[in-house]
Amino acid sequence: MRDFVNQKSKLLKPSGIRKFFDIVRETEGAISLGVGEPDFVTPWKVRSAAITSLQRGFTQYTGNRGIPQLLELISRYLFERFALSYDPKHILVTVGGSEAIDLALRACVERGEEVLIPDPAYVSYAPLVTLADGVPVALECLEEDNFVLKAHNLEKAITPNTKAIILTYPNNPTGAIMTKAELEEIAKVIVKHDLLVITDEIYAELTYGKTHASIANLPNMKERTVYVSGFSKAFAMTGWRMGYVCAPAEIDEAMFKIHQYGIMCAPITSQYASIEALKDGFSDGFATVEEMRDSYDKRRKFVLHSLTEIGLQCFEPQGAFYAFPSVKSSGLDAETFAEKLLRQEKVAVVPGVAFGSFGGNNVRLSYATSMQSLSKAFDRMDAFLQSLK
Repeated sequence: MRDFVNQKSKLLKPSGIRKFFDIVRETEGAISLGVGEPDFVTPWKVRSAAITSLQRGFTQYTGNRGIPQLLELISRYLFERFALSYDPKHILVTVGGSEAIDLALRACVERGEEVLIPDPAYVSYAPLVTLADGVPVALECLEEDNFVLKAHNLEKAITPNTKAIILTYPNNPTGAIMTKAELEEIAKVIVKHDLLVITDEIYAELTYGKTHASIANLPNMKERTVYVSGFSKAFAMTGWRMGYVCAPAEIDEAMFKIHQYGIMCAPITSQYASIEALKDGFSDGFATVEEMRDSYDKRRKFVLHSLTEIGLQCFEPQGAFYAFPSVKSSGLDAETFAEKLLRQEKVAVVPGVAFGSFGGNNVRLSYATSMQSLSKAFDRMDAFLQSLK
């Protein structure tokens, strides 16, 4: 019998995160600092709205683009929270932010065209570029630059085949953000070389001490930017799989057609839950979002202090809910460090190599877990580091 699997699928590497957490699941009593999702339960009003929609028999398909009320609320939310102006007719509700990124790449990238990806970055970007027949190109972001993409490094990476760049700030795994001034510098290069931007701003609500800035707000950028976000992180709704994407009309139309054939529509129950999340947010000034962010900020400060106490260097993350400390002082590479820490002390962190080519000296740890678990985990990490001396 012939081989039915195509070469692209064969050449894809398994997710470094998922592979590592297969081991975690087999380790009884492990404390996981690796899960990239809020530890809060979706607010009751949101869950209740979903239950009510089921009780009322709302179990059909919605329109491909999404429930009109939800599209209107997303448009209002983006304008009031981030000063982004998008017509609801150019907003598309997707199955998580991941579908939105996939749609953008498949709609815009031709075979062999290059897509630049600041590295370290979320694990899905490069594989999705490959599946769209593009060529992912890693752009190293240095710790001494706070993992921020610099304009001169972007300029050096551009070739005649470069089509687009994926921006991901606040960043997973580093917790880095980009200020308006920093975005303005790279925007000059993007416009000069006529590049498309796919900006993943799923962590936009989770910044600490500085206001989130979107590249879509800068002059001459909205018309060349695909804006991706969703409900997972800020609204504690990861399992509901609710994202959305906003794009210029021509790109929006292309993505819409792919979505029609591939997905049809996002789940109706999740859409009604998302409607309630936004309605409730507007009624209380997004107090629940603010409360979660304040809680993460307290944990962030505890994590930075604890890392210093046990002797691991870490730049101060200013967004998302991750720290990305260097483990170079331990004498181990990141993968060995993570494996030994899990085996010896039952603490799970993710080796930086899971997030690209340039994370070999770092591990990602999530502080979206309880203070009690964080405290225990750092006691165990300290013991592990002492055992290496």
